[in-house]
Amino acid sequence: MSLDSLKSALPDYAKDLKLNLGFVIGNSDLPAQQLWGTVLATAIASRSPIVLRELEPEAKANLSPEAYTAAKAAASIMAMNNVFYRTRHLLSDDEYGTLRAGLRMNVIGNPGVDKTDFELWSFAVSAINGCGMCLDSHEQVLRKAGVERETIQEAFKIAAVVQAVATTLDAEAALAE
Repeated sequence: MSLDSLKSALPDYAKDLKLNLGFVIGNSDLPAQQLWGTVLATAIASRSPIVLRELEPEAKANLSPEAYTAAKAAASIMAMNNVFYRTRHLLSDDEYGTLRAGLRMNVIGNPGVDKTDFELWSFAVSAINGCGMCLDSHEQVLRKAGVERETIQEAFKIAAVVQAVATTLDAEAALAE
């Protein structure tokens, strides 16, 4: 189970994804915790059993137990928040934006790891889930913390490639049945 297994599972027509997967993960300038937390959180967000099974062992090996749990927590809380805030943003009735959310989100305030890392993982999951409001919010927090645009872009490049790999492999698995 590894990144190489995932790359070799990709069909010939997805050669660009194979190259991109190796590049965005294998040649990333992100520190190991940011990189592997982003990989794990986006693998979960991709909803692909194949991708998650292949990437999780390497992520677990490269993350502390606290970071491993926090990356999973980022994927979990953003699965809820992305639906809630995306819906609130898409509704034409602005009054919904004035209502109290009433949802527990304590893990965001105390993720058990560096808050910047957790924000980066939450941002990457929001990219997959397509919540513009969440993307803007997390990007602003990251920028205020001094995170460079290039680092933020690394996170959404990982999200884009992981999601594309998941889509491709899940489609191939469905077609093979």
